[in-house]
Amino acid sequence: MITGLDHVVVLTGDINAASAAYRTLFARAPAWQNSGDGADRVLFTLDNTTLELMAPSGEGADADRIRAVLAAQGEGLASICFRTSDITRMHRRLDRLTLKPDAIADVESRDAASGATLTWKRTRAATEVTRGVRLFFLERDQERPLSVRTTTASITAMDHVVVSSSDPERAAALYGARLGLDMALDRSHPDWGRLMFFRCGDLIVEVTHRPGKEADTSQDRLRGLCWRVADIDATHARLVQAGVDVSEVRTGRKPGTRVMTVRSSTCSVPTLLVQPSAGKP
Repeated sequence: MITGLDHVVVLTGDINAASAAYRTLFARAPAWQNSGDGADRVLFTLDNTTLELMAPSGEGADADRIRAVLAAQGEGLASICFRTSDITRMHRRLDRLTLKPDAIADVESRDAASGATLTWKRTRAATEVTRGVRLFFLERDQERPLSVRTTTASITAMDHVVVSSSDPERAAALYGARLGLDMALDRSHPDWGRLMFFRCGDLIVEVTHRPGKEADTSQDRLRGLCWRVADIDATHARLVQAGVDVSEVRTGRKPGTRVMTVRSSTCSVPTLLVQPSAGKP
């Protein structure tokens, strides 16, 4: 029932600074900007998913809740939202699998610049049964506008989102058996622990387990993001010129790939850029 990863949400205390940082990182302009329900939002839509920046705005319970999360955890990844073609069936499945979904809500968003509107239906699984990872599910008929490229060597798409788990068997049961994502890889190594890949559209939900590394063994965490680039050397040069702190380009763990780490301008989201191997998406 899940057809892809619709978007990821990054919380920030300064929406303007965060938007400017990701505009530089992606070399793309925001595709959508919206305020309401206690938050300011800026969306960057790439070729296969959307990154949503969210900051508290105004007064009220919703704004206070976002401020409380920022105070407790700081900026960073807050939630992921899967896309489905049938939210009613998805809701029934979540309910049967005791994931305690919220009632389906109708949502509307109006872009501040163009005045265009988008509507969708959404539900959320209870975080106490997803080991602390906030998982949303969304059905929409309209496609979001893509973020326009502002220069060359831009980010093209998401490659994978990383979930860190202290209980890989429960994580495998959640993302594989219960949510129905296809497990493409399950590998263990003494140097880096256990690694599981779950296909989600044309990207991967990567679950990692590093024994002894997690302080809280009762909760999983959204750990980081990896974005695809077509020419990593050109992207490296562009980001260095823009003053972004990046590592040198190195050989990736997957054969044929080249990667680099982005160490600033990500709202504290651990971020990797990858140039896929030749002939791969």
